[in-house]
Amino acid sequence: MAEKTLQTVLNRLYAADVPEKADIEYTLSIKDAAQTAELFAFADEIRQRHVGDGILLRGIVEFSNRCDNSCKYCGLNKTNVNLKRYKLTDRQILNCVEQVANAGIGTVVLQSGEQADLDSDWLAGIIREIKTRFDIAVTLSVGEKYCQDYALWKEAGADRYLLKIETTNRQLYQNLHPQMALDNRLRCSKDLKTLGYQNGSGNIIGLPDQTIGDIADDILFFARERFDMIGIGPFIPHPATALSDCPPSDVEMVLKTIAVTRIITKDSHLPATTAIGSVNGNDYRPDALMAGANVLMPNFTPLPYRQLYEIYPGKRCSTEAPGTCGPCIDMMANAIGRTIDLSRGDSLKKKRKECA
Repeated sequence: MAEKTLQTVLNRLYAADVPEKADIEYTLSIKDAAQTAELFAFADEIRQRHVGDGILLRGIVEFSNRCDNSCKYCGLNKTNVNLKRYKLTDRQILNCVEQVANAGIGTVVLQSGEQADLDSDWLAGIIREIKTRFDIAVTLSVGEKYCQDYALWKEAGADRYLLKIETTNRQLYQNLHPQMALDNRLRCSKDLKTLGYQNGSGNIIGLPDQTIGDIADDILFFARERFDMIGIGPFIPHPATALSDCPPSDVEMVLKTIAVTRIITKDSHLPATTAIGSVNGNDYRPDALMAGANVLMPNFTPLPYRQLYEIYPGKRCSTEAPGTCGPCIDMMANAIGRTIDLSRGDSLKKKRKECA
């Protein structure tokens, strides 16, 4: 391999269609503060070049916290018997979407726990009503389903789907997701791509037993699959999970992962997640935006339900009324010399082919 100076490695990462894993590991492993700043500056330049200075907004509506899974890192896991479960009514959901649209935001994200008994026809009806009433893109994040469900929602008007892989390490995935299978997750992602969704994935950084090699493999997966959007967030231990005593993620590693993913994927949409704004009570979203991210996700879930959608503890903005994030977001953008982009923010990747 050629000489490994950081600048030469960064240039190789950017130039390669699918880069060498060793180059990714090298970059994720840097410790020197000056080199880390160099990485973030390079990623920020790539972000500006490929997606511009606008920060896209996605209005989130968490319409249910019911979940059939027992993921060891998630506070919504079905073994958390102390969590009060909820599902918003049709009217409540549509009122939330109306608030998103009235705020001028071009995308709404309908998100819930993964439920086997989720009524596909019901959700299709909600999507149709949204598309009839509002000029807005619809992103779904409701987990693993059959291809016919995804097809039904696509026909109803859904534009995008977020299904995070969390980790590509098979053993780690199995340990964290009892009764689930990585192959089924991959099948779902393939179905979504085939159906023509703008397709999203992502991972968690700082999981117990996760290695830098694992994170590099995740980034290579993102590069090979050419995802339209990629959500990278920290592990934050929840007291009602099997991982309650584990340490939280190293924020710098999360930021380095965002930066390397930006350099390699170039024009994918990368959010500064609410989770990275919630680590140890600190808001690192501006740092993520300066390390390659270009999306923020204001929450429009009504109170008190927002506090019940507790994937991790200490979630930022969990007690604020919907629609009150505007001034904070404007201040955040201004502080780093960026602007807010209220457009739909569709994929910058090539258009996906529809199912044959």
